Amino acid sequence: MKKLRLSDTLALGLMTFALFLGAGNIIFPPFVGLQAGPHFWPAATGFLLTGVGLPLFTIIALARVGGSLQALTAPIGKLAGTLFGVAVYLCIGPFFATPRTATVSFEMGVAPFVGNAASHLFVFSLLYFGLVIFLALKPGRLINTIGKIITPILILSLLILAAAAYGWPAGNIAVASGAYLVHPLGEGFLQGYQTMDALGALVFGIVIVKTIDSQGVNASRLHTRYTIIAGLIAALCLTLVYLSLIHLGAHSASLAADAQNGAIILTRYVEYRFGSAGLLLLAVIILLACLTTAVGLVSACGSYFSTLLPLSYRSVVFIVGLFSMAAANQGLTQLIQVAVPALVTLYPLAITLVTLSLLSGLWRQPRRVFIPVMLVALFCGLLDGLQALGWNSHLPGWLQRLPGASAGLGWLLPVGLSLLLAAGYDRRRGKAGR
Repeated sequence: MKKLRLSDTLALGLMTFALFLGAGNIIFPPFVGLQAGPHFWPAATGFLLTGVGLPLFTIIALARVGGSLQALTAPIGKLAGTLFGVAVYLCIGPFFATPRTATVSFEMGVAPFVGNAASHLFVFSLLYFGLVIFLALKPGRLINTIGKIITPILILSLLILAAAAYGWPAGNIAVASGAYLVHPLGEGFLQGYQTMDALGALVFGIVIVKTIDSQGVNASRLHTRYTIIAGLIAALCLTLVYLSLIHLGAHSASLAADAQNGAIILTRYVEYRFGSAGLLLLAVIILLACLTTAVGLVSACGSYFSTLLPLSYRSVVFIVGLFSMAAANQGLTQLIQVAVPALVTLYPLAITLVTLSLLSGLWRQPRRVFIPVMLVALFCGLLDGLQALGWNSHLPGWLQRLPGASAGLGWLLPVGLSLLLAAGYDRRRGKAGR
């Protein structure tokens, strides 16, 4: 029975970290720091809960069922599981997350040198997704291409940036603003949604398992062990990156008080601290981070949709890559705006699904618990999505009176109550067939 060497296990963990570290992971933490100011730690804690904790728990849940999203959603039925899977894959694939990797790469890594013209974005996205498609067509080589070559360069670049953020901050800590004045932890929690990592973890699980399998490790028990180890390594690395970037943003008010996103904060900081060399360093970080995530997402979409549709993995990779290229040319601001309603709709479902799966040992008949609780999560998610679209006047007023509603967490109470009721009913009915 073949096992991974220590160096291969570490490379797997670094590959997993690189898959997660994409556009949102770079641009949102500095903005959290700038707006949170002196409430740095509560905001950072909330951000880490959704940006690190949820992805880690999702990977663990997936590892227990072999890395397959289909296995994770089995208790809610094939149709419902497929619909949920399609929604997740489209969101983190060609609709939002994958195109965003290209737009962030361009605006932060290329535009400072060549300008921000639409024609420049088109040429860049064409070259960028050409490379993404090329790498995604070789999924068995991901651990060597990303884990052993690209990620070490990325980590070295991030270490330089992190050392500068802590050792040479741009100025005094910023003044808190917006929702961070009232509930910094809740707002940080919501901003962690924007990384899309909990959704990304739902699809990266199968990429990790296939990578392990490509190394000749066939035992399912070892798949589970190595997947969890990779998740822990990635979680540690992400935590260090987020804390340094949030710290950087919190001390950058003198440079970017008017910034509308973290991309502006980072660009101004590195130019201030390192000059033109800083812009080159930032370009390397952004391009490598976004490229690795895009390859992982396109590869995951290829694996998933090729099992649902009469299309080969290769065909799906080309379709997803080309669609993502077209979507990327809509621009970063537009992609962020349209993604928010979809994210606040899907996240309650994803969090609930992972929680129920991790507690699966408690259920005597999982369907009795999964189906009603997931339906409540879906209802709450849809209401949150409508609120994000600005349809508050068409929604019942009691929604805003739910505990945590002002922080976007009003769904927790209904879902929690439905879980208690469903669990009680499940215990009373006993094993299936009784």
